[in-house]
Amino acid sequence: MINKVELLAPAGNLEKLKIALIYGVDAVYIGGQKFGLRAYADNFTDDEFIEAVNFAHGMNRKIYVTVNVFAHNSEIDELPDYLRFLEQIGVDAVLVSDIGVFSLAKEVTKNLEVHISTQANITNYKSAQMWRKLGASRVVLARELNESEIISIKNNSDVELEMFVHGAMCISYSGRCYLSHYLTGRDGNLGQCTHSCRWKYTLVDRDENGDTAARYTMVEQKRPGEQFDVTEDEYGAYIMNSKDLCLLPYLDKIIQSGVSSLKIEGRMKSVNYVASVVKVYREAIDAYYENPQNFQVRDSWISQLDRIAHRPYTSGFFIKDDNGTEIYDTSKAKSKSTFLGIVRSYDSQTKLATVEQRGKLQIGQQIEILQPNNPTFIQRLSHMTDEDGNLIEAAPHAQQIVKIKMDNPVESWSLIRTDSE
Repeated sequence: MINKVELLAPAGNLEKLKIALIYGVDAVYIGGQKFGLRAYADNFTDDEFIEAVNFAHGMNRKIYVTVNVFAHNSEIDELPDYLRFLEQIGVDAVLVSDIGVFSLAKEVTKNLEVHISTQANITNYKSAQMWRKLGASRVVLARELNESEIISIKNNSDVELEMFVHGAMCISYSGRCYLSHYLTGRDGNLGQCTHSCRWKYTLVDRDENGDTAARYTMVEQKRPGEQFDVTEDEYGAYIMNSKDLCLLPYLDKIIQSGVSSLKIEGRMKSVNYVASVVKVYREAIDAYYENPQNFQVRDSWISQLDRIAHRPYTSGFFIKDDNGTEIYDTSKAKSKSTFLGIVRSYDSQTKLATVEQRGKLQIGQQIEILQPNNPTFIQRLSHMTDEDGNLIEAAPHAQQIVKIKMDNPVESWSLIRTDSE
């Protein structure tokens, strides 16, 4: 049996966790109500943790829990019981950044694996070796590494390596940012980031007459002739706003580098995002292992990634000659599709799918059905009833249950979408 690279995805709540697993991930990373760096995700209660572990283990998949806060004394005092609870319910590993939290996890648990977060800034093989000697089973590499550096770390250490392959990036070094705390008092290193780097900023350059200029040039004294132009239009300037990472075009090189896990970013992202990205990377990874020598990235995969909400894509630092990682005119993520509903069940006799509405469904719409395992297909919405079987023209109410006639059989947990206007 081929030992494939792990596909790892985020889940901000229980529904997203189930979606990620059903669409093909090998493991999911989630956070609790405390001690993670996504304080404004839904996150998991103790009971939801137990349900998540049972659901994942029932599919022979894994659950990792983020405990990657940079802990203050008050958190350190609360952590032992939390770590023991996670071990007791069968969590497969915890993800930590803080050396004190790492030490505590090794001290108060017996068999709980510990992974080291990208916030630990692991950029060389000596760091990877050190964490391995201390007892870490895996390290998440810093996003600032290129292909040759990753290969060198793999060749000079015996710890599992995990790397980000898709999702949002921030302007700070390995996620260690103090901008939000400085501007708002909400610390990104405690899970409270306001994403201040994506705000619109205005640079004001006044000449001797007090006029405001709309274009600015920055020149570094020791490098004459080199300059950085900042252009501002009527909408402002987004000078710290990063593009989104997409390493799908380099999937073969990434797998060949020897990393153990490919990580998708996005505990704050939508069900549509999680399902779409997971399905693409699952199909791509499987296709690589079926025929490594002739692996090619399919246009359909790129098209699917282009349909979900995202900023322009970049290969980040993985390819040295990438055309930049920032986008200066907007911080908004644009989408070519609108999420309309989730298929809860399908009756092969009547060809009716029971659907939970998430966006306005209307007769005459052209809809796209994204399935966990079977091909995506498109049809016209021509027949829809309410729960009681009454014909309806539209389903405008949030999470309304409707029944839709399908041209083809559909799987439970399929997503219904339409093109964005």
